Amino acid sequence: MAPSALDAESRSDLIQQLKTKAKNVDKSIFPDGFKTSGQHPPLYDQLYPYSAFPKRIEGPTVWKPEDYSNNPERWVHQFSEEEIAELSGAADKFMELGLPLTGIDKDNFPLPGLAPSLASMRREMLNGKGFILYKGFPVDQWGNHKSAVAYMGLGAYIGYPVSQNGKGHILGHVKDLGEDSTQIDKVRIYRTNARQYFHADDCDVVGLLCIARAEFGGESDVSSIHHVWNILQEERPDIAELLTKPVWYFDRKGEVSEGEEPYIRTAVYYLETPDPANPDAEQRVYCKWDPYFVRSLKRFSDAGIIPPLSPEQVEATEVLEAVCDRVKLHMILQVGDIQFVANTHTLHARTAYRDFGPDSGKPRRHLMRLWLSVPQDEGGWRLPFWDSDEKKRGGIQVDDTAPVARLDAD
Repeated sequence: MAPSALDAESRSDLIQQLKTKAKNVDKSIFPDGFKTSGQHPPLYDQLYPYSAFPKRIEGPTVWKPEDYSNNPERWVHQFSEEEIAELSGAADKFMELGLPLTGIDKDNFPLPGLAPSLASMRREMLNGKGFILYKGFPVDQWGNHKSAVAYMGLGAYIGYPVSQNGKGHILGHVKDLGEDSTQIDKVRIYRTNARQYFHADDCDVVGLLCIARAEFGGESDVSSIHHVWNILQEERPDIAELLTKPVWYFDRKGEVSEGEEPYIRTAVYYLETPDPANPDAEQRVYCKWDPYFVRSLKRFSDAGIIPPLSPEQVEATEVLEAVCDRVKLHMILQVGDIQFVANTHTLHARTAYRDFGPDSGKPRRHLMRLWLSVPQDEGGWRLPFWDSDEKKRGGIQVDDTAPVARLDAD
């Protein structure tokens, strides 16, 4: 596992170059001084073999759907009138400042009343079950602009917003734009009405605010990947082992900076890196997965550039999906609901949906999305990537594309 001295020196130089580049950002493009670090391959010498992984995981990150399906008080929070009033006042004051949404943070969006409960929720999000549902955000009363301000201000207490695509969207919009969901090498599925299989987004926490519902479908599922890991250990340890090997290629669908490869070779399950401040600290099991980004690479495998999925890998994708489906918690987002989900130790999915017809007078299904980064020195997981301690780690960044926060899909 340990690299040679020369490899270590070369790797250290490369990491230092990347970190220096991340810090020397153009503030006329990135006003807060932080640039989304983007997608990168792991540090391969920091990946562990299957033999180092636990054969069983215990603790609050391991849960079954029956633990929560009949106990909404354990995962649903109804905003109080006082909390909504505080969010409303902070949003009004932020808009009066005339600042861009891309510059919102805890300093210019103070929530003294909500902050303690948000800090507690954040700890639970990162180290516990990994999800929460807030209810009662008055989006119909506030409209898209004020709702977006309040939503992004709330998100600032969880993490730093990172770019979600090559256009620099830090406020994303999950909406059917009529794109062809079968063109998976070009199209991002969130811009269609197709089913989304169990996956994790390229960030630490993803948030979804429901602005408008579909006529049918578009419902959410969340599964504990630690529970899934335990089941794989019991039923298919061969698949668990395969998922820990860096033999999986993930497509970048053209959202690539100059000099970068159009895909990333990586593993699906990782172990956290050691804690330098506490060598005895647990190294938790982390999952990074999206089948759409694995299945879309045929153009490269057909050209002999990368190997095609082996029969064992194809089976592994099917088994992983099936096990997630077995242990999912199902939830339906109503207008004004906000779902936050950790991408470190849960996978989430969405059913296919159908919008109301154009003659109905009703809007298309619309969710505002946040991708939030939680660097390791602020409580985030210790990940085997060079940017693990960067403020805006992960996300999708193409060259110096500026961050934008539009109020609707484009």
